[in-house]
Amino acid sequence: MNNTVKTALLLGTMSALLMFIGQALGGAGGMFIGFVFAVGTNFASYWFSDKIVLRMYNAQEVGRGHRLYDVVARLATRAGLPQPRCYVIPDASPNAFATGRNPQHAAVAATEGVMRLLTDEELEGVLAHELAHVKHRDILISSVAATLAAAIMMISRFAMFFGGGSRDDREGSNPFALIATIILAPIAAMLIQAAISRSREFDADAGGAAIAGSPNGLVSALRKIEVAAKQIPLDANPATAHMFIIKPFSASSLLGLFSTHPPTADRIQALLQQR
Repeated sequence: MNNTVKTALLLGTMSALLMFIGQALGGAGGMFIGFVFAVGTNFASYWFSDKIVLRMYNAQEVGRGHRLYDVVARLATRAGLPQPRCYVIPDASPNAFATGRNPQHAAVAATEGVMRLLTDEELEGVLAHELAHVKHRDILISSVAATLAAAIMMISRFAMFFGGGSRDDREGSNPFALIATIILAPIAAMLIQAAISRSREFDADAGGAAIAGSPNGLVSALRKIEVAAKQIPLDANPATAHMFIIKPFSASSLLGLFSTHPPTADRIQALLQQR
C-alpha cells in the first residue's frame, strides 16, 4: 500500500474519531461540529503540519555555514533530492526528525543534543535516515498523523475537564460514551501512529545507509542515541513521537506501551546485515 493511500485512510480514520468524539459530547449537533472540525484539521494538517510541528519544538532555521545545513546539503545532493530547510531544536536530548508534505517542501530538524553527541560520520548516518524518509515520501503521513492525533488528544482533554454527554431528542447524557472519548480516542490515535510507523523505520534505515554510503555511521549513532535519550529524555508531545529517529520516551513509562518504533537492537541487526 503506497503512502498516498495510507494518508487517505489515516485522514478518514482520524476524521471518524473526531466525529465520534463530537457525537459523544453533543449528540447529532456535536457530530456535525466534529465533522466541521475534522475538515478544518485535515486541511491544516496537509498544508501546515510541518510548520505546526516545528513550532511545537521552538525549532530555529539555520542556513549555509551551519554544520547541520552543510551535512544535509551534501547528502541531499547525493540522494538527488531538493535542499530541505534545516532547523535546530534547542534541547539537550539527542534526536532528529523530518517533516513536510513532499520532497519539494521538506524540512529536517535536529536537536542541539544530537549534534553535540555525534561525530560527523554518525551525524551523516542520522540525517541520511531522515532524508530517506523524505525520498520515500513518509514525511506527509507522519506530519498529518502528528497534527490529527494532537487535535484528538486536545479535544479529549477538553472533555475530561468540562464533561459532556450525548443529548439527542430522545436520549439523555451518556457517561459511557464520555469515558470512551476521554480514554479510548487518544489510545486509538496513538495505535494508528504505531501501525504506520514501525515498518517504515527499517526502510529508512536501509535507505539512509545507501545515501550515506555505509551503515556504520547510523549503527554507531543509534547505539549512542539509545543510551543518551534514556538519560536525557525529550519533553516531546506524544502525538509527534513517531516522527523522531529514536522514541523520545523511556520504555518503562506508560507511553512506552505505545511505541512507534521497532526495537533499536533489531534495527541495528538489520543494518549490520547490509555490510
